[in-house]
Amino acid sequence: MADTMHAICLAGPGGPEALTVTEVPTPQVKSGWVRIRVKAFGVNESEVTSRKGQASPDFSYPRILGIEAAGVIDATPSESGLRPGQSVVTMMGGMGRSFDGSYAEYVLVPEAQVIPFTSDLPWDTVGALPEMFQTAYGSLTTGLALQPGQTVLIRGGTSTVGLSAIALAHDLGATAIATTRSADREALLREHGADHVVIDTGHLAGKVRNLYPKGVDSALELVGLDVLPDTLRAVRRGGTACFTGALGGVWALDEFSPLAVIPTGVWLTAYAGEATDLPATVFAHQLEAISQGRIRPAIAHVHRGLEQVVSAQTDIETGHTPGKHVVVLD
Repeated sequence: MADTMHAICLAGPGGPEALTVTEVPTPQVKSGWVRIRVKAFGVNESEVTSRKGQASPDFSYPRILGIEAAGVIDATPSESGLRPGQSVVTMMGGMGRSFDGSYAEYVLVPEAQVIPFTSDLPWDTVGALPEMFQTAYGSLTTGLALQPGQTVLIRGGTSTVGLSAIALAHDLGATAIATTRSADREALLREHGADHVVIDTGHLAGKVRNLYPKGVDSALELVGLDVLPDTLRAVRRGGTACFTGALGGVWALDEFSPLAVIPTGVWLTAYAGEATDLPATVFAHQLEAISQGRIRPAIAHVHRGLEQVVSAQTDIETGHTPGKHVVVLD
């Protein structure tokens, strides 16, 4: 094992030009942590935010970005239940924020956030999945307790998590109602499993209740707190809405009046989960469903080589192509 590795390590905030490949020390295994040889990783909006210096309080410089990875176990402590050579994915848990992440040839992560798997799918497919499938699945199950036969409104359907949530909801046996602001995205949503598509003009509740007069069983909010009251009005009494994301950037409200915002008898939850919310058995099922063509992963573009992180982040900022940008390492 070489003492150094190639990585993208930020010394401070900056533009895409700050994403330069350098040599840094290879992380050393310690108790409770395993080292993964990175094969592929998804590039995320949160990493663009971190690069700009607008990260969450747990972020500090210098830092190797990257909140998810797919690869092979390279080294483990003696007490580990994992073994070198196993294919694994990992995500979240402070990765790329409070400790170094996946924009590197190797990443050291807590064993508890590692999911082993066996699959013939290529790394460019598996590398796209960890964060968006964990977030989507966790939102649908932990956040909404979605059941087969129920209806779920997915507001922000053309986002990576939205497209994944549509596919996973369909796989769970639910009816998915997806939203988009652009009518030309309807075909994309239906390709991923949407049963109904609603054009989001900022006022959805009436349109959803035209389809389901009593309201939907559940709703996944990915657009923001400013539209959450409207989303809640689309949910039936006894149903649940889960706030997971804010594509529009509104994460907090200056004033919040529960009696004015939350309809009587409607449950409101939030989801900000971890890798443990995606059990290995569930991930194995999802990989098999992809292999069989029952789930279509939302992949926008595959980039090859660490130096291509620049183009991946630039493509994310333009926002022209829905889906995940994936970087594959040789």
